[in-house]
Amino acid sequence: MTDRTDRPIRVLVAEDQSAVRAGLVLILRSAPDIEVAGEAADGEEAVRLAAALRPDLVLMDVQMPRLDGVSATREITARGLADVLVLTTFDLDEYVFGALRAGAAGFLLKTSDAAELLAAVRTVAAGEGIIAPAVTRRLIAEFAAPRPAAAQDTAVLDVLTPREREVLGCLGEGLSNAAVAARLDMAEATVKTHVSRLLNKLELRSRVQAAVLAQELGLGREHA
Repeated sequence: MTDRTDRPIRVLVAEDQSAVRAGLVLILRSAPDIEVAGEAADGEEAVRLAAALRPDLVLMDVQMPRLDGVSATREITARGLADVLVLTTFDLDEYVFGALRAGAAGFLLKTSDAAELLAAVRTVAAGEGIIAPAVTRRLIAEFAAPRPAAAQDTAVLDVLTPREREVLGCLGEGLSNAAVAARLDMAEATVKTHVSRLLNKLELRSRVQAAVLAQELGLGREHA
């Protein structure tokens, strides 16, 4: 991640409802360490502005005209334009898992308060994934429960070292880098290195995708 110690987190807000967008912008601008880089009213504009402004993070509504948030997220992450934090109305919105698969760094409910929104932006900007805590278990149960073929699927993990598999299992439990470091008795910087390497090896776009994969393969339970 880029060192942001000397500058604010630049956020592009993508939301089609002007009143909601204005509220999000107001909350973000209340934080001295966050800067609103731009605003988009639909998915196509979000992609265009992400390319032009290169924000650190896009706060993305999933249901938007012209280009939905999932498709916009997929294009933004595939091109490496920014991290994406998805906003959704419902905890099991049909678009949520698609957004995570598309490479979103996580999602947050629109009912979250200002403090939760700001904390989520800072968490994602720091390179950590986030899934709204209140719905994590339901999300996994609904979309990422271990499949009957899970044992066969574990072959995809053959490219990982034993330590990287341990880290992946911890990601499956939703642990932060600091928590992984404490559990596995290693430096947090080392955890970040392992996370980066396993994402590259597994060709995943975000640690949340890694967490979903770990859950699908049952790795998180090995460390529970």
